[in-house]
Amino acid sequence: MRMTEKATTAAKPAKEAPAETAEEITKGVTETFAPMLEHLDSIYQIIAFRVFSYHGLVQLCLILLLGVVCWFLRPTAIKAFDRLWPSGRKSQLLKLRTTCQQLLWPVLWLITLWVASPIMRELGYATYVLRIATSLLNAWIFIRLITSVVKDPFWAKAIAIVTWVIAALNILRLLNPTIALLDSIAVTVGDSRFSLYLVIKGALIAAFMLWFAASATQLLQARLSKAKNLTPSVKVLIGQLSKFGLLALAVVVALNAVGIDLTALAVLSGAIGVGIGFGLQKIVSNLISGIILLSDRSIKPGDVIDVGGIVGWVTTLGARYTSVRTRDGTEHLIPNEELIIHQVVNWSHSDKVVRRKIPIGIHYDSDLLLAKQLIYDAISETTRILDDPKPNVLLRGFGDSSVDLEARIWINDPEAGLSNVASELLENVWFKFKENGVEIPYPQRDLHLRSSIPVNLDKAALKKTG
Repeated sequence: MRMTEKATTAAKPAKEAPAETAEEITKGVTETFAPMLEHLDSIYQIIAFRVFSYHGLVQLCLILLLGVVCWFLRPTAIKAFDRLWPSGRKSQLLKLRTTCQQLLWPVLWLITLWVASPIMRELGYATYVLRIATSLLNAWIFIRLITSVVKDPFWAKAIAIVTWVIAALNILRLLNPTIALLDSIAVTVGDSRFSLYLVIKGALIAAFMLWFAASATQLLQARLSKAKNLTPSVKVLIGQLSKFGLLALAVVVALNAVGIDLTALAVLSGAIGVGIGFGLQKIVSNLISGIILLSDRSIKPGDVIDVGGIVGWVTTLGARYTSVRTRDGTEHLIPNEELIIHQVVNWSHSDKVVRRKIPIGIHYDSDLLLAKQLIYDAISETTRILDDPKPNVLLRGFGDSSVDLEARIWINDPEAGLSNVASELLENVWFKFKENGVEIPYPQRDLHLRSSIPVNLDKAALKKTG
């Protein structure tokens, strides 16, 4: 019992360790964040002293006065802006133009602040408040311009947050220290030094350049679609080449901004080329096939093609695939390589005039000449069938149960459908035949019965039964 009590007594000090009091925790947190709090307090004191001083009040009055003057100059600026950039209903930059027109007042205000700052310094006044107003106006104008062009709400909000953070750091005079801090976090690879600041800078430049390349490509394609002197294949070819060229330029500019020597990448170009050759073989093959299709003009947007049983018109000829839209609204994405190695029927390659063969059968007891004339009449009443080349009705053969005729017609709009014109013609033929007594036969079969058991009929028994 005594040993147990001693063990229990010895275990108590280890179990009941002294806990930190609230005062000690508060003291530790205060000591940790004391430098930051002192820096923020000093910034607050400086801002309060500079803003609410005599020089600060003079600057505030000047800022408000310049804002009012620019507001009264706004109508004149709008008239000049409308003369320089007339509005258009179909303009691709209509939203950007509207935003620029709305920003005329803050832009004028910003310009007057830029002019007023050196004048105030020459007169011996401080310009701290003017610098704050200039930073805020710069951020506001930049955000309005970007959000009018960037359609994605996520990226628009992200750009706005980054812009306001940079403006706040500039106002608090923390922008340069922040850049220095980010630049101090770096790794060295060989002779190259990569800091966190360079990585962030390169990512921002790459994002901007990629967005600029995509926007420029869309604008160029919109302009090309309105060009009447260019064929569809040339339009697509120019659009694809410009797209890849702008993307390559964006990547090069981003790498150069980070500080990567592009000549150093020449050593790795061979290995990268081999890797692309094996890993991206199909993608590169489809890309080259698309360029071949565009250059030789064998298939172009708007053509009606038949590939692998899929009949439709080409809506898009892209870098990797060709989009073929059928009459039922289905989009078939066919790899460009398939259009090179497989047989493709192009109904409108060199000429959109297409001939259709429609079989029609009549009964053996029907008048052949009357049936042919009725078919000609039905052809003349069918829309989309051309008079030149002339349609024709031929006797193709004698079938098991019908006389086989064939109507050969011509159309010049295969993109409007091939089956619907045949359906309309057959419907007209049906009513013509019904009105004039021309029969359409049913399938007939002769059945011959052969039996090895003789059958004897008793005529007398049949008469009694009857």
